[in-house]
This record gives sequence, structure tokens and C-alpha cells, in this order.
Amino acid sequence: MARKITFVNYKGGVGKTSLIVNTAACLAQKGFRVLLFDFDTQSNASIWLMRLDKWNKININGIGSVYSIFGSEEVHLRDCLIKDVVKNKAGEPLLPGLDLVPTTFNLVDLESDYEGDPKVPPYLLFHKQLAEIESDYDYILFDCPPNILRASQCGVFTSNEILVPANPDALSLIGFTLLVEKLMLFHKRSASFRVSGMGSPAQIKGIIFNSIKANVDIEVPKMRMQLRMNQFRNQKRVSPKAKIYQAQIRDATVVRRAVTLGLPVNLVVKGSDGDSVVGDYNKLAGEIVRHEDTFTM
Repeated sequence: MARKITFVNYKGGVGKTSLIVNTAACLAQKGFRVLLFDFDTQSNASIWLMRLDKWNKININGIGSVYSIFGSEEVHLRDCLIKDVVKNKAGEPLLPGLDLVPTTFNLVDLESDYEGDPKVPPYLLFHKQLAEIESDYDYILFDCPPNILRASQCGVFTSNEILVPANPDALSLIGFTLLVEKLMLFHKRSASFRVSGMGSPAQIKGIIFNSIKANVDIEVPKMRMQLRMNQFRNQKRVSPKAKIYQAQIRDATVVRRAVTLGLPVNLVVKGSDGDSVVGDYNKLAGEIVRHEDTFTM
């Protein structure tokens, strides 16, 4: 059974997309089958991995993105899958095992224009469709915007666990606190739609410090975040195994270069164990693998 992990924080600008894309790439490089869902209407992960020309075709015709499953009963998630999404110019896979379900700008319609069946909210429809393909993967990762609106709800509802990207600053702490509150409200509202076999609602399992600039001391922000985490653990509002991940991702210009090239960082920088941001992502991927979930799946 796949581990389904949502990456979300109520604070934007924490480098969430670069974190999830490069973590997914490292997991795939380790031999895992990985499916990445882009639920952010900015479509950054989709444009990065598909490259602009291919993504733009989907954006123009509106077919093949994750929103397609809400617009037509005949479209299923399997129809939107882009297998081995990272390819060279000849169309040959560069990172086998990393698949993508892309999004486009029309995903914003899920928040404003989508009506659907009130007895089947979008997150339940999505969960049922994901069940058709999730056995094909070891990890399914959800790149969510900084909110718990309809798109994010799709990832949160079906996930087993939640990881919170953060920067070493006060706003990330506020975002984390607000996220916990909003998650509790959503879990309460969606409780009646949980079906047999789903297990408990996804809880926050970890915080990952990301985009850390050189010469920045993160010990004080880390201590404050740990105190808040301890508080929420005692209140049983996060997973009892929730922690701040030891792996910390530094800020690096090569990440921005990788976006321009349409490649994950581990395909841009050779060698994965050195003192580089690639090593950071690999450490994080390894830590995620070791940090097994104890919830019923």
C-alpha cells in the first residue's frame, strides 16, 4: 500500500514545490515508484517537470489535468497520468518511476464554479478515483497550496500523513499553528464521509526546514517550533510521532537553475552524497523512508 503524504503549510513562499519535487525525485532514484500530484493552481511543479511547451498544451485545451476528473464522469485519474514525466528531448525517461498528475490554471474553478453532487464532495470523488491506481505506487505525494480549500482537501482527505515545509522564521510558526487549527476543522466536517478501511484522518507527522540561507542561525526558530510541536503533541492535535526532521535543506542557486532546465536537482548535480543541496534532499528522502507511519492504512 502506498504511503500518501501531503506537503502543506498555511504560510506561502516556504519553497514547498522545490522541496516536494526534489524529494520525489530522490525517492524515485532510490528505486521507489512515486506519483506526484500538483494541487497548486500556480502549476509550478507541473511546468517544471513537464516543461512549459508541453504543459501549455494541457492548459489551453483543459484536458489531462487533475481538474478533468471533476468536469467529466468519463475522465479518470489514470487518464491524466504522465508516466516517467522527466524526459530528455528525444522523449526518453531520465528518471523512471516518477509519474505526475499535472494541474493547470483551471483548477481555480474547483473553488469557485464547481458544484457537483453535494453528497459526493470533491475530496471523496478524488479518493475513490485514487483507489483505482494507488497500488501501483510506493509513495504518493500531494503538492498543496497554503490553505485547506477544496484542492488541498483532496490531498489531505486521502493522505496517511502530512509534512509541513517551513522557513526558520516567525511566519512559518504562525502558519504551522493556523494549519493545525484548519486541519482539525476539516477533519470534523469530513468525518461522515470517511469510508471503511480509510483509518484515522491524516495528522501532521513532521516539519522540514527548507531554503535555509547561508550563515543563518536556525536554532532559536527551531526551538520555538519544537515547543509548539510539543504543545500540539500533548493536546493530541498532531501525530504522537511528529518531529522536526533532522534533514535541513539549504538555499542554493542550483535549485533555481534546475527549474530553468526542467529537471530535478539530482539530475543537474552529479553525486548525491556530497556536501550539497542534493545531499540534503537525499538525506530527507532517506529520513522519510525510515519515519514509517503507524496509522492504519
